[in-house]
Amino acid sequence: MKILVINGSYRAGGVTDQVLGEMEKSLKKAGVEVENVILRDYPIEFCLNCRVCNQQPGDVPAECVQDDGMKGLIDKIENSDGYILASPTNFAAVTAIFKRFLERLAVYAYWPWDIKSPQYRKEKRQKKKAVLVSSCAAPGFMGSLMFNTLKDLKSTAKVIGAEHVGTIFTGLVAGSPNHKISEKVKAKAKDQAAKLV
Repeated sequence: MKILVINGSYRAGGVTDQVLGEMEKSLKKAGVEVENVILRDYPIEFCLNCRVCNQQPGDVPAECVQDDGMKGLIDKIENSDGYILASPTNFAAVTAIFKRFLERLAVYAYWPWDIKSPQYRKEKRQKKKAVLVSSCAAPGFMGSLMFNTLKDLKSTAKVIGAEHVGTIFTGLVAGSPNHKISEKVKAKAKDQAAKLV
C-alpha cells in the first residue's frame, strides 16, 4: 500500500510538518509506503486557465500544456492508494502554494466550452481514502467551521477521486514561533493515519 502526502505548508518543521511526521511514523510502522510531496519545494507553475486540458474527453487526467513537475505529480496521485492532504490556514484558506496545486488539478475535469459545469473524471470510479490536515491560530473547532481551509482540502480530495475519511485541525498554534504539537495531537495523528490502512 502506498500513501501520498501532499504538504502545502510554507514552514519546515512547523505544526503541519510535525503532524505529518507523526502520521508517517504510524503508517510506516503498519508497513505502508509513504511518499511526501512538499509543495514549497516542488516545481509547479500557475494554471493558465486556458482550459485545453478540459476539452480532452476520458476518465484519466488530461494533458496540460505546461511542461513542469505537475505531470509527475499527477502520476504519483494516480499510482497511490490513499492521500494525506495538508495545508495550514493562511488568510482563512489553504496556502497559496496549495491553491496553485489545486488549480492545476483542472486536468481531472472534462469541461467542453459548450457545457455549463465540469464533469469530474474520477467521480464514478472506486474512491480512494483521504485524511485532511490543517491548523490555525484560532481554536481548532472554530477554524474548521469559520475558514475555507477544509472546504479547499475536501474539494481537492473530491477532484482526485478520494473519499474524505478523517480530519486533523489543530488550533491555537500561533502562540510561539516554535510551537510543538501536544501528545493529544500526536495521538489523533496516529488514529487518523490508521483510517487510511
